[in-house]
Formats: sequence, C-alpha cells, structure tokens
Amino acid sequence: MPGENLSRDEAHERAALLSVDGYEVVLDLRSAVGDSAETVRTFRSETTIRFRRTGEGTSTFVDLIAPSVTAVTLNGRSLDPAVVFDGSRIALDGLADENVLVVDARCAYSRTGEGMHRFVDPEDGEVYLYTQYEPADARRVYATFEQPDLKAPHRFSVTAPEGWTVWSNGAGERDAEGVWRFAETAPISTYITCVVAGPYHYVTDRYTRTLADGTELEIPLGAMCRKGLAKHFDADDVFLVTKQGFDFFHDNFDYPYPFGKYDQAFVPEYNLGAMENPGMVTFREEYIYRGKVTQAAYERRANVILHEMAHMWFGDLVTMVWWDDLWLKESFADFMGSFSLAEATRFTNSWVTFANNRKAWAYRADQLPSTHPITADIRDLEDAKLNFDGITYAKGASVLKQLVAYAGRDAFLEGARRYFKRHAYGNTRLADLLTILEETSGRDMKAWAKSWLQTSGVNTLTPAVTYDAEGRITELAVLQEGDELRPHRAAVGLYRLSGGELVRYARAEADITGARTAVADLAGEEKPDLVLVNDDDLTYCKVRFDEGSLATLRAHLGDITDPLARALCWSALWNLTRDALMPARDFVSVVLAFAGRETDIGVLQMVHAWGKSAVTHYAAPAWREEGGRLLAEGALRELRVAEPGSEHQLTWARFFAATASSEADFQLLEGLLDGTAKIDGLDVDQELRWSLLTPLAVHGRADETRIGEELTRDDTATGKRHQVRLLASRPSAAVKAQAWAQVVESDTLSNALVEATIAGFVQPSQRELIAPYAEKYFAVIERLWAERSIQIGMDIVRGLFPGLQDDEATLAATDVWLAAHEAAAPALRRLVLESRDDLARALRAQDCDRLAG
Repeated sequence: MPGENLSRDEAHERAALLSVDGYEVVLDLRSAVGDSAETVRTFRSETTIRFRRTGEGTSTFVDLIAPSVTAVTLNGRSLDPAVVFDGSRIALDGLADENVLVVDARCAYSRTGEGMHRFVDPEDGEVYLYTQYEPADARRVYATFEQPDLKAPHRFSVTAPEGWTVWSNGAGERDAEGVWRFAETAPISTYITCVVAGPYHYVTDRYTRTLADGTELEIPLGAMCRKGLAKHFDADDVFLVTKQGFDFFHDNFDYPYPFGKYDQAFVPEYNLGAMENPGMVTFREEYIYRGKVTQAAYERRANVILHEMAHMWFGDLVTMVWWDDLWLKESFADFMGSFSLAEATRFTNSWVTFANNRKAWAYRADQLPSTHPITADIRDLEDAKLNFDGITYAKGASVLKQLVAYAGRDAFLEGARRYFKRHAYGNTRLADLLTILEETSGRDMKAWAKSWLQTSGVNTLTPAVTYDAEGRITELAVLQEGDELRPHRAAVGLYRLSGGELVRYARAEADITGARTAVADLAGEEKPDLVLVNDDDLTYCKVRFDEGSLATLRAHLGDITDPLARALCWSALWNLTRDALMPARDFVSVVLAFAGRETDIGVLQMVHAWGKSAVTHYAAPAWREEGGRLLAEGALRELRVAEPGSEHQLTWARFFAATASSEADFQLLEGLLDGTAKIDGLDVDQELRWSLLTPLAVHGRADETRIGEELTRDDTATGKRHQVRLLASRPSAAVKAQAWAQVVESDTLSNALVEATIAGFVQPSQRELIAPYAEKYFAVIERLWAERSIQIGMDIVRGLFPGLQDDEATLAATDVWLAAHEAAAPALRRLVLESRDDLARALRAQDCDRLAG
C-alpha cells in the first residue's frame, strides 16, 4: 500500500468515490503532563467519520499516522488493525452507500511542529499544546480523509489536564464531566481544523458591526500566549488591527465573517508565520516582542494578522480542490494583507514594504531551476509542502496587484464578492475564478492567466531613450526580455535633480507588450536624470537602468524623495548585484553612501541584509575582509549619529553587531554588555544583549561559561534558543562536531532547537572550520530525508548545504550527487538544485566583483 505521500491521482479517485458528512473527534490529552513510561509519548484519539459512497467502487483508505491503532470498526464490523493499518493508512473495503467508521488510536505528541506539538516551558515547567496541519498533518492527530476537497463539519471533544483551557475552531465549554465540548464547525477541510490546549494567558474583546440588512454581527475575540510572555503581550494592538481588518473585509467583501468566534494564539516553536484555522488562528510567538523593536516589526505582525484574516474567505470559506491551486488562497491573502494594511491601518506605506521585501522573495524564487507557474503542477504532498514559496505567495500577490491595474479595482473586488457567494463552503479551480473575473471586468481573463499564471520566470524591463539636439526625448521605449513576453500595465517615471532632491516631473502609464514598446506620452519631455520603469510598482518585473540613470543613482539615490521610488531603486540595484551586472563592492559603496539617509525603517533593514549578503556571498574572496570592515565602520558611524532612542539607532546597533569584526568592535560590544560603554539613548534590553553577544561567541570572545551567564539572566524558552545558537556558533572543531551530531545523528532536538543549532553552526567567518562537513552532507541527506519529517528534512537539507564552501569543487560535488541520485525523492532533489543554483549565482557574482578589483 502507498505510504505517507498522498498523490493527486489518489486524491481525485477518492473524491470521486465518496463524500464526507461529518467528523466527531474525541481526544484525551491528559497524558501531556507528568512522567511517561512510553518511548514515544502518546494520547488517545477516537474518530467517528460518517461518509457516503457517491461513485463506483467498494474500497478506499483513510489517513492516519500513529504509533498504534487499538480498534477499527466499519459499519459495525470490526477490522483487525494488524491487517488494515500500515502506519499511515487504514484500508477499507466492503463500503456501503452510507458508512460509519470508528478508529481508536494512540497518536504521538510532536517535537517537530507537525501534528499535536508539545512544548515544555523551561521557565516554569508548564506544558503547552497546539496543532499544525497544513498541508496534511491532521492525520497525525485523528483519522481523516486528508485532502482539501473532502470538506465536512467537525465536532471536537477534548479531555485535558486539570487547570487547563482548551480551544478549537468552534466555541466550547467544559462540561460537568470535565470534558471540553466544541460546537460543530461549518464544512471545512481537515488541514484547517485546530486544537490549542494548556495554561495559556488569555485576553478577550469583541467586534460588532451593523450589516447592510440591519442585523448586528458580533464576533467574540480572543488572544493568547504562554504565561511567561504575558507581561510582554500587547493584546490591545493585536485587537486593534483585528478590528480594522474586519472593518476592511466587511466593507469590501459583502460576506459576513462566517465562523463565529475569532481566537488568535501565539504559540511556541512554530514552523510558520501563522496558520488560518477558522476561528482559531495560530501565530509564531516571536510576534510578541520581548524588547524594543521598530515599527517595521509591528507592521510585519499586522500584515500577518490581516493575511490570515483574508484566508477566512480566500481559503477557508472557498478552498482549492487540490494543491495545484494553492495560489487561490495564498496569493490572494498575501495581496490582501498589504492592500488592507495600507487602507485600514496606521501602516499606510505597506506597499513600500511589499515592493522591497516580499518581491525580493519572489524574484529569487522565480529565477531558481525549481521555478514554476503560479498555478503549479503538484503531483503529491511533498510537492505541496515545497510550494509554500515566494512564487505562490509573493509573485502571486504581485500578479494580483497587476490584475487590479489591468482589470480595475472595482471589477476585482466585485469578482471577489461573487466568488464567495457562488462557491461558499465549496472547492474551486482556476477556471472558476477566471469565469467570474471575466464577468466583472469584461476582459479576456484566459489570455491574461495564460501569460501570468500558467508560465514561469520574471521579465526584465529596460528603458531605451533617444534625445534631440535640445535634449528633449524623441522616443522612450521599454525593452522587455524573458522566456515569456507578457503584457504589463506599467508606469514610467522621469526624475530630475532640483534643489538637492531627485523628484518626479513626468509620469505615463502604458501597456507594455512584446519586446519593445514606445511610451508615446513621454515624447517631448525634458531630459531626465533618472528614468524609472515600473514606477509605483504596478507590475512584476526586474527593472534595469540606462547608463545615465545608473550614474545618477550611484551619486544621488538618497536624494529620491518618494519612499516607494527609492525602495524600487534599492531593489533594482540589488537585482543587478545578484545577476552579476554590478560588482558587490559597488553595491556596498551605495549602501555606505545612502543607507544612513533611508527613512523607511523596513527598507533600511532590508538594505542591511543585502549589504551583508553582498559581502558574504557575492564579493570576491580577496575583498571580503575589507568589505566586512567597511560595513562595520559604516554601521558604527551611523549608530553614533542616529537620533538617541530612535528605531534607526536600534537598527544600526543590530547591524553593527552583525558586522563587527575588529578588536575595537569587540571591546565596544563587551562594554555595552557590561555597562562600561554607553551610547546615548540606546537601551540595551535582553533581546539586544543576545544580538551583541552573538559576534563575541562567533569570534571566540564569549565561551560556554559566558553564554551560560546570559542564559541565567534570561532563563526563558527564548533565552534557551539563543543559548543553543550561540553555543553552536563558537569557533571550535569540537563544537562543530557536537552541533553536527545533535542535528544529523540524533532526532531528540525540537524543531526550534534544530533551527537554532543550524543557525549557529553555519558562520561565514568559519568557512575553513566547517569545510569538512561538505562531503558528510552529501553522504547523509538521502537517509535523513527518509527518516525525518518533511519539515525537519527541509530545515536540514537547506540549512546545512555547504554554500559557504563557495568554489567550483563544491559545485562539482553537488552535480555528482545529483547525477548519482536521479531516483531520489523529487522534493529532496529540488532542495539540492535550489542550493546549487544559489552557489552558482554566487560564483558568477564573485567573478564580476573580482574583475572590478
């Protein structure tokens, strides 16, 4: 019988055979606390599924990943678990027209963030549980038909330890027998069901609204976190953004929130940013800030809150048939997150963040060998897991932004409204949405979709300008390159220097089609200092510059007054660097010249990350040390002149810590930690302390004892993760061997500590120290992929790839592995191919930088 990796064909066959009327799930979680004699700690899960046979056939299977199954009963007939259960599926035969299946099993608590995750807080010993399923881990908690198109109502009952509270998708309460019983849900997919249980700190509020028909909508709101984080939990701001989001979506969707209550849980050791479980949204607890952070951090959290809320309609109310159309929920939620953020909250510049941050993720993903159309070919669940990527999210959102420009905002939103009403509680494919958008826009959506959704790759748009004798434009054309030339609705802006500022004096929108498009409206304009294609960021493309514009940016990027235009120019220069068209040292020079003048804190943080990456990966090896020194000097210079107490000061302090490399740098960091040095206005709180201590550990200035002392100051779950990361970052062969063994040879670490250990193990300044692990990596990854969960496998294969051994020998070793493992799991090969592409890109960029030296 096939294993855990459900295929699309199997799912389609099963959907044609049956429909599900409902689930009743009974969980006993009392085993989560106290000592356990079990090798693998388990809990009892009893599931009753009522389903009908709607197609031809009398046999099927139900999904369950569990250490053991106690009993299986189908229509009153007992089935022998030893015969029908293979570890991931239960075989069912002799189906009737109407069926009742009861499965009694022992399911395992998780340490990997998949299924029923169990976390013990090192601060107070309290145990916390939560579930995470997408794409297919509900089967680790109860028996399911684990595919998105077999929706059904769910009713959960949970017995929990005394003193705990339990939450699920529906409203619930504890009965006289001590069992938490929850209201039946609307028909939903299994992957968005949820249970959260434990001694969580819980805060409540309420959202009310008068609907168009005069009725009152009332949504009970809740927000929760571990007790140890309660003192840092700014639930008021979470509720503020939540209410603003509900206002926006009700104003624009004309479909009342359909899932009753709305709880939001911030949970530990979470693999994702968040998950859109209806009525019970889960978030990583890192969105609760233990120290001072910038507005960019609050904006990121607000964006995630609104992204998940958009899913209540795009994804939960209306769900894709199979993971091929994952974009039908993720692209829309990503777009709606930024859209609602800009229009309904205090974060009115969210499109700047989108252009600078989210699109960078998309551009990278779309240039990998694994790039795929937004509507992807998802053969199985492993494919699905890997397609939660920059294309499905950020490129898809970028293309939807282009669609709004192409079809019009009103037509787009009316299309959404009709989509919800027509397909509520159902499942859809691409064609279902396109049909409605054609109705509302009057445009040929099939042609648009063929160009934008069903092809891969990113286009490059470059201006070509000619002038007359008086310096006026005779023609400005946009040249388009790429494997697929697409229709772009794009703006072209002309900028000139005036009074020390680089300001726009002319703009024209045009439909860019084919290899060359003249923008007639700009003919006759005075000669610009800068031509910015894709001004206002209407389309999805890489932007290039003519020589004059590039020279202007090298000298005057910081003089651009418009924050979105400036962000687009930063992004374009970074793409030039990644594409080996601008030497890394030149990009670093631009960072040193103009990052200090960047007013948008999110853009500044992105520029810092790019500057460090330029030195680490794209600079010629002979120039790396100098490049790193220049960044550290620049960071310290800006730190000292930043406004005391400002978020810019904090951002520069973190960047200085990330680039520190000299004796003087280390002495200053040590002084800031022990109080003998001070920078006016800089509050060295606990989170900043860990940042300042990191380079001291990496460079051998902080040993195990010193790191342990810091943990004593911050003996919390977060502090423990920092400690594990810093211990693995020390420059010692023995340390690296221990870290490698903990991740590769053992599976006892939780997902969060695996991530922390890998982050500490891989240090750019320790290339020689970790060089011996390149050969070991290729020897173990296939075994690890087979043995570990897909999430941990992804973390290890990506995180430990020897990309810092950036030479032709590593590239060749990667090619040898790929050639020798053509039959390896496609998802594993994809991860290795992506890492190979990053390495090859780095070597091309290093060659470019070397020639400039």
